[in-house]
Amino acid sequence: MQPKQYSLFSLPVIVGALGFFVDIYDLLLFNMVRIKSFTDLGVAKDEMKNIGENIISWQMLGLTIGGIAWGILGDKKGRKSVLFGSILLYSLATIANGFITNVDQYTWIRFIAGLGLAGELGASITLTSELLPKEKRGIAAALIATSGVMGTITAYSVFKLSNGDWRLCYFIGGGMGLALLFLRAGVLESRMYDSLKHVNVKMGNFLMLLNKRERFFRYLRGILIGLPVWYIIGVLITFADEFAKRFEITDFDQPTALVLQYAALAVGDMSAGFLSNHIKSRKKTLLIFYAITSVFIFLFFVLKGGGTAFTMYLICMGLGFGSGISVLYITMSAEQFGTNLRATAAISIPNLVRGCLPLILLLFQSLRGEKIFADYVTGAWVTGIIIMIIGFISAVFTKESFGKDLDFVER
Repeated sequence: MQPKQYSLFSLPVIVGALGFFVDIYDLLLFNMVRIKSFTDLGVAKDEMKNIGENIISWQMLGLTIGGIAWGILGDKKGRKSVLFGSILLYSLATIANGFITNVDQYTWIRFIAGLGLAGELGASITLTSELLPKEKRGIAAALIATSGVMGTITAYSVFKLSNGDWRLCYFIGGGMGLALLFLRAGVLESRMYDSLKHVNVKMGNFLMLLNKRERFFRYLRGILIGLPVWYIIGVLITFADEFAKRFEITDFDQPTALVLQYAALAVGDMSAGFLSNHIKSRKKTLLIFYAITSVFIFLFFVLKGGGTAFTMYLICMGLGFGSGISVLYITMSAEQFGTNLRATAAISIPNLVRGCLPLILLLFQSLRGEKIFADYVTGAWVTGIIIMIIGFISAVFTKESFGKDLDFVER
C-alpha cells in the first residue's frame, strides 16, 4: 500500500511539472533559434531547410534510443535514477549547445540532448502514478501538463528578450535543468517499485513487450494513439507557412503559429487530465479529443486556413488544443502495464511516437508525390485521414485504465 501523505502538490508532482516545463522549452527552442543559429554558423540559406531536417531527425533518433534505454533503466534501477540521469545528460548537452562552432557539433549535441530528454516525462508520470492515490492520478497529470504552458511562454520570452541570442537561450535551458536536478534530491522512490526488489520477477525486460501477442498489441496501441499529435506538430504546424502560401494567405508567421499551437496544446493536456478525472474515463476523454482534432483538421483544409493569417492562427490553436493528449496517453501507458515493465512502457512509448515522425513525413511525401496525388495539400489531408483512423481504431481497442490498481506485475 502506498502512503497516503502524497498529495497533488507533493514534491513528486512538482518535480514532474518542472520536468515537463523543460521538455516543452526544449521542443520549442530549437525551432525558434534554428535560422539565427545557422546564420551565425555560416550555413547558406538554401541549405538551412535540409540541415535543419537532418538535425531534427538526429534529435528524434536520440529521443527514440533514449526512450528505450531510460525505460529499461527505470525498471531495473528505479524511477528516481532516470529522473537524475536524464536531466543531468540533457542539461550538460544543452549547455554544450551554446559553445558549438559548426553544424556537425550541432547535430551530435542535439542527438545527445535528445537522449537525455527522453526520460523526463515518462519517468515522472510513472512515479506519480505509483505514489498518488488512484483517484488523483488524472488530476496530477493535469497539473504536470499545466507547466507546459509556462514552458511555451518561457521559451518564447527568453528568445525575444535575448534579441535572438541563441547561445544564451541554450545556456538558460541547461541552467534550468541543473536547478531541477538539485530539487530532485528530495524525491523518494516508489514503494510499489521497491517492494519488487526481493521478488523473483523480471524487471525492465524490453523483450517481454514483444514476446506475448496480447502484451505486444497493448504496447503497439499505446504508440499508435499518439500519432495524431505528431501529425499535427510535424506536418500541419511545422509546414504551416507552406500551407499558407498555397492557401494564398499573406503575412503569416510560422514561429507565431508554433508558439500558439504549443500554448493551446498545453491547455489541452491540462483539460484532458481534468476531464478524464471528471468523467472517470481515460478512453472516452481520448476519443473526445480525437473528435476535436478531427474537426479542426477539417476546418484547416476546407476553409483553406480561414483566408487570413489571424484565422489560420486560431485554427492552429484549435489543432493544438485537440492534440493535447500527450500527458493523457503517457498516463494510460503507465496504467496499462505491470510494475516490472511500467517505466519501460511509459518512457519508451512517447519517444517511439516522436520517432514515428519520419514515417509520417515519408507517408506525406509519398502521397503528395507525382506518382500518387501530385498535390501538396491533398497529400497532407489524406495523410491526416490515415493517421486519425489509425488513432481511433487503436483507442477503441485500448482497455479503460481509469482507477486501475497498479500493484501488479507482468509474467
